[in-house]
Amino acid sequence: MTVKRLFDFVQYLKENYPMENALVTKINGKWEKTSSDDFFEKANQFSRGLIKLGVKPNDKIAIISHNNQTKWNITDIGILQVGAQDIPVYPTISPDDYEYIFNHAEVKYIIVSNEEILEKVNSVKANIPTLQGVFTFEPVEGERSWQEIMDLGADMSLQAELDERKKAVKEDDLATIIYTSGTTGRPKGVMLTHKNVVTTVISSAKRVPKLPDDGRVISFLPACHIFERMIHYLYYYRGFSIYFAESIDQIGDNIREVKPHLFTAVPRLIEKVYDKIIAKGQELTGIKKALFFWAVKVGEQFDFKKVDSFPYSFKLKLARKLIFSKWREALGGELMYIVSGSAALQPRLQRVFNAATLFVLEGYGLTETSGVISVNSPNEIWKIGTVGRPIDIVEVKIAEDGEILAKGPNMLVGYYKDPEKTAEVFTDGYFHTGDIGVIDKDGVLKITDRKKEMFKTSGGKYVAPQLIENAMKQSQFIEQIMVVGEGQKLVAAIIQPAFPFIKEWAKRHNISVGDSFEEIANNAKVKERIMKEVEKYNEGFGKWEKIKIIELTPDEWTIDAGHLTPTMKLKRRVVKEKYIDLYNKIYDNL
Repeated sequence: MTVKRLFDFVQYLKENYPMENALVTKINGKWEKTSSDDFFEKANQFSRGLIKLGVKPNDKIAIISHNNQTKWNITDIGILQVGAQDIPVYPTISPDDYEYIFNHAEVKYIIVSNEEILEKVNSVKANIPTLQGVFTFEPVEGERSWQEIMDLGADMSLQAELDERKKAVKEDDLATIIYTSGTTGRPKGVMLTHKNVVTTVISSAKRVPKLPDDGRVISFLPACHIFERMIHYLYYYRGFSIYFAESIDQIGDNIREVKPHLFTAVPRLIEKVYDKIIAKGQELTGIKKALFFWAVKVGEQFDFKKVDSFPYSFKLKLARKLIFSKWREALGGELMYIVSGSAALQPRLQRVFNAATLFVLEGYGLTETSGVISVNSPNEIWKIGTVGRPIDIVEVKIAEDGEILAKGPNMLVGYYKDPEKTAEVFTDGYFHTGDIGVIDKDGVLKITDRKKEMFKTSGGKYVAPQLIENAMKQSQFIEQIMVVGEGQKLVAAIIQPAFPFIKEWAKRHNISVGDSFEEIANNAKVKERIMKEVEKYNEGFGKWEKIKIIELTPDEWTIDAGHLTPTMKLKRRVVKEKYIDLYNKIYDNL
């Protein structure tokens, strides 16, 4: 069959990959499997339940879940099949943002995963005039359950109407509105059609290498984000079994249980995995420790062109056998690929993970481009430090000011109820990504910075903060960093220290840094040591880009506290406001 609408992927999965474990969720300590046949039937049942509830084509239904799970995927397909649109929402945003999104989208129903999210929704639902009901995945006493919709859908007399509804959905129809988390202002509703996402999936699937016949993937990035959601459709299309991690805290245990061949991640998570591995290496002694860090050095020199050339090939083979094989065991033993997106990954980490045969496929895209513009892949030219060639449906060009412009059938149809903003991001059919980049002679794309994040010093020199931040985060002492200096004489940085590592470092060197984060952040020796790290990485930048002054924050930067977006990008304005005293301390005395 030809896939035209998003729900066609489930029928394609059923017809081409009959399997017992299409979707697998851990419930009460046991992995519960849903077969490809059951997935198809349950999605139909949910659709019939929505019809009985009175859901009409173009109605809007919000889905909010703390964790990815089988019910999310059934709900997604069930909504789309009746011609309605789903509004996936991040669980971590504020009740005010909930209220704004629900009213802006005019949602008719909201489906939440648990009581915690339900409380946030209940705090604002009286202010949502279009809302007709709230349902919960997990049973909550006194509340309407997701199962209620499934029970309504047991009525097979509605199947004929569902079949007609499915036929009526066209590929150019709106499928979903995804509200971008954004770093400033109110979220914008990105409108994506079935065609937008379907063409992205089919084109991107060509970049994902072959997995074993029982290809297993583990999913833990939020399904409400277009990157992970698009990947789910790709998994259906390629016939991979999707296991849903219980939580981000249990991801390590779940990976060892599932033994996945592939998973998706954002760079910050890959950095955390690497930091944990390095911390384990620091605990070793003698020859074991020396071998461990020798292997890391070999990994840092990895390049695809050197793999088969002696003597590097010999050193790599030895490092893989003695050290990197243990890394693979810690990640289940069968992991072949990590798909990285959402932000730039440090080239050094790409080299080390590739050396360990944990190959990183780095991609690039935005919500507005249905998640993908380009992907690095062994099926194509693969260059470390780039995001690969554009997928075959996308045309990319670089504007005079360096901005990446993209055109293709996967570009958004517009921002919901905002024709002015829609017009602002298109020129002659090309979407303005807001990112700065270059295309090399092989047609490979490299991202250098966010256009909006670049700034000028008072001396008129341009600074690309993300490049500097990515370099600095290679240090084990630096967990998060924000480069500042717009309109100022010099570049400085506000830094969140890597508190657990610094405690361990202080213990090894018999340095007293205190127990609390505040004591660590205010410790002169800690600041001096971090500045030494900054000076080391400063060497890679021009005189005007070098960080001259730093200040340390006494707390962790998190999504919940508002420092980071749900995809772990810096909310620069928020971070600056939170630490305005530190910012003023840097510049008031110059």
